[in-house]
Amino acid sequence: MRKQLHAALLGAALLMSVGHAKAADLVMAVKAGPASMDPHFTATAANADAVKHIYDTLVRSGNNLELEPSLARSWTPLDQTTWEFKLRQGVKFHDGSDFTAEDVKFSIERIPDVTGPNPTTIFVRRVSSLEIVDPYTIRIRTTDPAPSLPNDFVRLFIVSHKAAANYSTRDTATEGFNSGKAAVGTGPYKFVSWAPTQDLVLERFDGYWGGAEPWDRVIRKEIPNDASRVAQLKAGQVDIISKVPASDVPVLEQDSSLTVVKNESIYVSYLEFDFREDSPEITAKDGAKLDKNPLRDPRVREAIDLALDRETIVDYALEGLAVVPTQLVSSNIFGYDKALEPSKYDVDRAKQLLKEAGYEDGFKIRLSYANDRMPMELGPTVAQMLSMIGITVEVNGIPAAVFNPARTRGEYSLNMGSWGTLTGEANYTLSSLMHSYAPDHGLGAYNVRGYSNAEMDRLIESAGAEMDTDARRGLLEKANDLVASDRPNLALATLLTAWALKKDKIVLTPRADEDTLAMNIRPVE
Repeated sequence: MRKQLHAALLGAALLMSVGHAKAADLVMAVKAGPASMDPHFTATAANADAVKHIYDTLVRSGNNLELEPSLARSWTPLDQTTWEFKLRQGVKFHDGSDFTAEDVKFSIERIPDVTGPNPTTIFVRRVSSLEIVDPYTIRIRTTDPAPSLPNDFVRLFIVSHKAAANYSTRDTATEGFNSGKAAVGTGPYKFVSWAPTQDLVLERFDGYWGGAEPWDRVIRKEIPNDASRVAQLKAGQVDIISKVPASDVPVLEQDSSLTVVKNESIYVSYLEFDFREDSPEITAKDGAKLDKNPLRDPRVREAIDLALDRETIVDYALEGLAVVPTQLVSSNIFGYDKALEPSKYDVDRAKQLLKEAGYEDGFKIRLSYANDRMPMELGPTVAQMLSMIGITVEVNGIPAAVFNPARTRGEYSLNMGSWGTLTGEANYTLSSLMHSYAPDHGLGAYNVRGYSNAEMDRLIESAGAEMDTDARRGLLEKANDLVASDRPNLALATLLTAWALKKDKIVLTPRADEDTLAMNIRPVE
């Protein structure tokens, strides 16, 4: 009897132990947090990184940007301008309501009414009309042939048309979603609480169509300061940190309690030139107003290009956590031109070009960027390199919350950013940054600096409508070549990203888009 009782108690204890092991929280520290719980408010990577836990998209982007079924189980072009999406049945929202085509239609149609800075309209810019065929079939008609529409939809987050019905204007959306009233998705985690710059707390959704996740609760801490993130990991206050600063990678790799995971990302850091005639932040060395914008002269842009030593940028400013780029998209992106070579570093030629352009004595310019998004040493390094050819650069590193709206308002002459081709196809980047500003056609959404090149526009528009895969690739490669030769932007580095995590608790599968997702983190077995 005593043996049987002992065995029963032991078995119960083991069950309790197993149950306790599974009932765990995951605490993550990320460099940048969301700006809103409304997934249609902004297209920034930090926002998408957070809301992917709550909301699903029609098409999912895999760890290497491959397209995967999500809320849409299949998609088929019916003709040149019509796509049919077959939706997954039996999917529930967090409030228990059914997901249907009505939610897809509602989500697409509300985007223009609620989007803010860094507009999400770029993901639905080619949609002209929607037809609900039945509750699980929707046809989407486009303004022109749109071969990469499924790629765009990896960022089309689906919200509940019932929960968000009263929260779909600019005046109401923020309160409705940030309070949680409208933050109802079909994703693996449910919204619990969040406030700007504060922790995002999530709870496992046991009714998730893809199967329940292992974490009971996920806490995402926004810690912009690199040293603070590292310190909290070492102190055991968090389980994983993103964006490990390059200087800390070797130290953390020596810590036997931690694992460092590195991965080449899709993000390319770049300089962006203002092409408006009256540019706000360029003057002569003495502060006097110039009679024209020197950045409009291709010789000046080439001089700046030649003054940038990318090898030093990679080795010093980024401490090896990057590779030298050849273009604005990374090598795993459709439309990347393998034949392009990196820009050559040549200070003497750069000085000669400035002299030919009439700026032998250089000029003064401000360089602005988000200092809580970009690597700390990158801005000062660029400024020092440009000083070697006589250009005085005032470094203006400010928080992203200030930088992004100011950039949208066109307040900068020279800014530095980082862009990832999130859809896996170069047209996303080119049509957003390089096409002339054409809001009526959904093109040039991020081109607020007056750049316009007729040949660039032709290549981008042709690629966007070309259904033949090889022909489309060729057009995109030519457009990337034109960016490299015309230099409206200068690629500085293709970034690597690093995470550090508790070796005895979790394992991570890294993503090329740098997202830090609880869905890619599993307990150590």
